Amino acid sequence: MPPRSGHALLRLAASASLLLACTTTPSGSEATSAASGSTSVAATDATAATEASTHATGAAATGTSDASAATEATAATGTTGEPLIPGDDAQIPIFDAEHIYFGGENHRQADVAVTLPSGGEFDQITLNLALGCPNSLCDHWDRYGTIGVVRWPGAEDEGYVEIARFITAYRLPASWALDLTELAPLLRGDVTFRVFIDTWVGPGSDQGEGWLVDASLDYHGGIPSPRPLEVIPLWYTSFGSGDPQKPLEDQLSEATFAAVAGADRYHLRTHITGHGFGNTLNCAEFCPREHAYLLNDKDASVKTIWRDDCQETAVQDQYGTWKYPRAGWCPGADVIPWTIDISDQVQAGDNKVRYLTDEYENSCRPDLGVCAGCTAGATCDDGHGQPYYYMSALLIALAD
Repeated sequence: MPPRSGHALLRLAASASLLLACTTTPSGSEATSAASGSTSVAATDATAATEASTHATGAAATGTSDASAATEATAATGTTGEPLIPGDDAQIPIFDAEHIYFGGENHRQADVAVTLPSGGEFDQITLNLALGCPNSLCDHWDRYGTIGVVRWPGAEDEGYVEIARFITAYRLPASWALDLTELAPLLRGDVTFRVFIDTWVGPGSDQGEGWLVDASLDYHGGIPSPRPLEVIPLWYTSFGSGDPQKPLEDQLSEATFAAVAGADRYHLRTHITGHGFGNTLNCAEFCPREHAYLLNDKDASVKTIWRDDCQETAVQDQYGTWKYPRAGWCPGADVIPWTIDISDQVQAGDNKVRYLTDEYENSCRPDLGVCAGCTAGATCDDGHGQPYYYMSALLIALAD
């Protein structure tokens, strides 16, 4: 569903009466996953941004007065006027049968340092991601998974930047080829990658032995159009939903960014998935809801986060409820990013972005005097997890 005019959400936001429900970071497995990320707002490394804007990608045409040749020559220069040169094709391994599991030790997360191409331009960067079964015993359950870049390994805030999200299949392997071309400024030079899967099984478990992760990046040399100049992380976070005493704005601050020199357009790339069931309306996993990004308090992009194509897009013939529609995801499928063109909304200088959700109250809460509205056979004390969402967003600046 493409972004549409967010009049209802925008009016509510302007009057400060929009019900933005949230709670603290979920406990248990959800908290561990959220803790691997960063909710701070930060620009990408200045050196990488400089490389992205100055790398050459092809010699400019000379000795001709032809207008089209002159246009091509101009297009093949960076923001500093230097010619742009295509990089060399390359395939870079990242993870090789990395065993992700939980058991005698918590190995649900793995990091690896990789050296990526640092010079030249690439018109296609593809992430090849595959999940295998240790000893033919994949985890029995559909698990949240994320792969990304760690900007400051070992720091208190490591600056995790999500580049792709996925949900494991029930008991079966899966593989995907994902386009990351617009994230090129993140994928240069020496980079630490992280993969996390929210599994709770491992060697010896009767519910499977976890997952084997293979990942690599394919680089194809060429001049991309438009050409990404900078990637600015805005959020990677989780938040609860449905408790009006814990509004979203109390946990999630607005994000800010400065307009990027030489940029002609801007994209907002975001992943949103809902989790938890048995609550009012069976949220957040099994209920469609509207989510919005409000830029500079005046322009809203709104979308209903819902995935109803699981029968066609997910790993086939799984166990479990893999065919059911869900809030932004399917078992055994990658999470498709919602990419919004906000070029006309970015202003010179500083900008700010707010994240909003529609009104929702979960009445299936133990803390209520009268607990009601539970679904799917759940009660207030058993059979459900509180509704929550994972959300990440990146601001991508591009040059034509």
